[in-house]
Amino acid sequence: MKKGFLIDMDGVIYGNDTLIPGADSFIAELQKRRIPFLFMTNNSQRTPLDTVNKVARMGIKIKEENVYTSAMATASFLSFMQPKGSAYVLGEGGLITSLTQQGYQLVNQNPDFVVVGEGRNFTLEMVNNAVDMILGGARFIATNLDPSPKKTGWTNLGIKAIVAMIEEATGKIAFSVGKPSPVMMRSARKYLGLEARETIIIGDTMDTDILGGIQLGYTTILTLTKCISKRELKQLCF
Repeated sequence: MKKGFLIDMDGVIYGNDTLIPGADSFIAELQKRRIPFLFMTNNSQRTPLDTVNKVARMGIKIKEENVYTSAMATASFLSFMQPKGSAYVLGEGGLITSLTQQGYQLVNQNPDFVVVGEGRNFTLEMVNNAVDMILGGARFIATNLDPSPKKTGWTNLGIKAIVAMIEEATGKIAFSVGKPSPVMMRSARKYLGLEARETIIIGDTMDTDILGGIQLGYTTILTLTKCISKRELKQLCF
């Protein structure tokens, strides 16, 4: 039976920008055997090319077609919901590129959607604009709901915090496209041309990659690299 892999990056391929031992040889073996795979990331800030260049510095050579981001999933979802629509975006490179590739207009007034992704260049004025637009009828979309790592010196506030601020100000709950949402998990599988029973997902977190995979009937593989130990895993399972 045909098989293919959806592979998380941080905690599976690398950790703190350092290659995890064996990750490069695993990807090389998939390529040698022509087994389809995607690096699947909730990071909506990067473009696929950014990811290609990042892993190339670690010795892994892939193509842009081997990358699937929450920005790509969000753009595909919005295009399905309302083809050639408009969006007010709090986000950067990867999200903006994905939306424009789907024929979306990026506007500063009367958008069909307000879309929030990762970024460092938000201003309070932009957030206030987003609040007014949502209260005025725009639908509220988040590329993902990844939390802040809660570490000193962290320069990129977690998207979950931004979304929570806008939710509180509007009384509207954002629809999140990224992992573990079935929207992204199913979209990535279809991007590879696989059926659910043919799909294997590898991740390091129970509440995103693994939960999302189980919900859709994928085979799941958990790496014990940073978020969970064997002892904690036993406590969860028994």
